[in-house]
Amino acid sequence: MMDIKKVFVADAVDSACVELLKKFSIQVTCKYKLPKDQLKAEIATYDALIVRSDTKVTADVIEAGKNLKVIGRAGAGVDNIDINAATAKNILVLNTPGGNAISACELTCSLITTLARNVVPAAASLKAGRWDRKLYSGHELYGKTLGILGLGRIGKEVALRMQSWGMRTIGFDPIVPAEEAKKFNVQALELEQIWPQVDYITVHTPLIPATRNLINESVFKKCKKGVKIVNVARGGIINETDLLQALRSGQCGGAALDVFEEEPPTKPITLELIQHEKVVATPHLGASTAEAQIRVAVEISEQIIALTGKSSEYTTYPGVVNHSVLEKIRK
Repeated sequence: MMDIKKVFVADAVDSACVELLKKFSIQVTCKYKLPKDQLKAEIATYDALIVRSDTKVTADVIEAGKNLKVIGRAGAGVDNIDINAATAKNILVLNTPGGNAISACELTCSLITTLARNVVPAAASLKAGRWDRKLYSGHELYGKTLGILGLGRIGKEVALRMQSWGMRTIGFDPIVPAEEAKKFNVQALELEQIWPQVDYITVHTPLIPATRNLINESVFKKCKKGVKIVNVARGGIINETDLLQALRSGQCGGAALDVFEEEPPTKPITLELIQHEKVVATPHLGASTAEAQIRVAVEISEQIIALTGKSSEYTTYPGVVNHSVLEKIRK
């Protein structure tokens, strides 16, 4: 068990996180959006660091945390944390893999239906004083095929909801066995089998070397003309330059993007993509619900408490990312 007495919270999390930690006599300091030099100076004496998306926990930040035992991400992705640097210093990295699953799933489903019925451009047209009924005629989702890339918590929930719309669901996940996918009515296929069949693609994978630019020019060429795509996972999984070209040519019939290669976006290609008439763009809202914010805040604090061994109620830490460190701790 870990001796965790002081926790530094670098990004805004729900107050439930701080309250729960304090309940177990853990000292908590909250200072948000600090410049890197200030953050490095602050964390030298803390046992644990909690972040969300804003703070980049780079190797030099980790080096400055002389007493750090745990870095906790109140959210699913950990691409803002240098996992290798943390592992090299035997610092445990945690996330909250299920905390925002329902919120991300619901946004995904909303974006799929929005694309199908041209809701955003039609609403903008009407607000501008036009009555463009014929221009914004859409398509039913019933009978269409949805390709789900990543069949974890979010992908599974998306499948179950879109099946109720009458969609056929196929998917790919190198970790989830085909037998498991079949239990929630998803036919597991290889990527090359998926591309020619899908009317819609939604991605629910982490951003790792294997998934960067997973959706690219080559993929679009293998899909049906007019395929639509949704990304509520991570920017960089879809090659933005290739997506823009596919939209221009009509090979891609529409895209709904909640995440981008750079956030906030400043690159000309990304800005042009956001402005495209067939793109629905939102500013990384996947986990932005009151329920998800409370859930991830509580889950990260529960895991830190579990690591101390001070609680009979909180005894598990399902969000461990670098299991090799956990094994060393247990020894």
